[in-house]
Parts: sequence; C-alpha cells; structure tokens
Amino acid sequence: MSKSCYVTGKKNLFGNNRSFSMNASRRKWKANLQKIRIIDENGEKKTVYVSARALKKHKLTRA
Repeated sequence: MSKSCYVTGKKNLFGNNRSFSMNASRRKWKANLQKIRIIDENGEKKTVYVSARALKKHKLTRA
C-alpha cells in the first residue's frame, strides 16, 4: 500500500521529466508526509501519515 495522508488523502504524483530536446523520462513528486501518532475517534492510539499542510491546519489529537 502506498503512503497517503490520513486527513486529505494526498499521494505521490507521477509525470515526465522533459529535457531541452523534449525527451521524456518518468519521475515522481512525493507528498510531504510526516509520521505521527494520534488518538482516533474510537480512543485508540494509531500511527498514521499526515501531510505537513494538514498537520498545521487541522486540529489532530496527538498521542
């Protein structure tokens, strides 16, 4: 399973590198994911990946 943000669902993006001669080679943009421990709705401690933006914006209960 690939890493994705627990809050927003952000994942890696894929595309092409383009050289000056327009040759294409595949590349990947990685999401800025941080591994944190939270307490979920059921009161259980969980280790999840959260994007840096979601970490700043959303109020997550840290464990």
